[in-house]
Amino acid sequence: MRLTVDRIRITLDRTPILRDVSLEAHKGHIVGLVGPNGSGKSTLLRAVYRSLRPADGAVRVGGDDVWTLSARTAARRTAAVLQDGGGDTTGLTVADIVALGRSPHHGLLGRDGAEDRRAVQEAIDRCGVRPHVDRDYASLSGGERQRVLLARALAQDAQLLVLDELTNHLDIRARFELLDLIRATGITTLAVLHDLDLAVRLCDHLVVLHEGVVVAAGPVLEVLTPEVLRDVFGVRAHTGRHTDGVVRITYDARPLAG
Repeated sequence: MRLTVDRIRITLDRTPILRDVSLEAHKGHIVGLVGPNGSGKSTLLRAVYRSLRPADGAVRVGGDDVWTLSARTAARRTAAVLQDGGGDTTGLTVADIVALGRSPHHGLLGRDGAEDRRAVQEAIDRCGVRPHVDRDYASLSGGERQRVLLARALAQDAQLLVLDELTNHLDIRARFELLDLIRATGITTLAVLHDLDLAVRLCDHLVVLHEGVVVAAGPVLEVLTPEVLRDVFGVRAHTGRHTDGVVRITYDARPLAG
């Protein structure tokens, strides 16, 4: 499902956070949101998953403005996995957490049906958390929790994934495993990533935010130019595709002039 963000503007406490921000994520593509701290990345995600209404502009998922949809319908289309996004998990097992992803599909009685059980079991297997289904969610490691939260999102059967710094606080192996899981889903994804090296590994396209505006957008090699890396991120570096086909960023430790 296609995501379109059309010239949205958000002001918080009279401070402009986002100004005329636009982006697109085509069906099946992974688009990364990158930029320095305070550039508006998480605020933009909040607008996409219908947590923060823009003052101007529109967010469309599948052609519909998300604010014209009911909360339940919007949740059927978009699943968000946020930092420390487990919420109140006291006493909940892994199976309980994943099953919460089916909430937008329930009627007033909220009873699980065969389709709910199938979706939950498939998500558990896809994310490799079957060995932990009966464990208390709070007892899991950081990497295991993130897998469970991704399983919850997959059980939701949404057509757009919104991810906010999903790899924070994970060791390098857990990061790579989680990124491989996300790519294998084939779901349209908008992801905030702090680590540029992980962003170029995961994403088809990047959108660079700086001081609330989009300063570059497009394929990774076209976006992370030496000029953008210098002017936005304050580092001397260049991006290139190596002989193994992997895009990598090469950094120069010398300080920038001036």
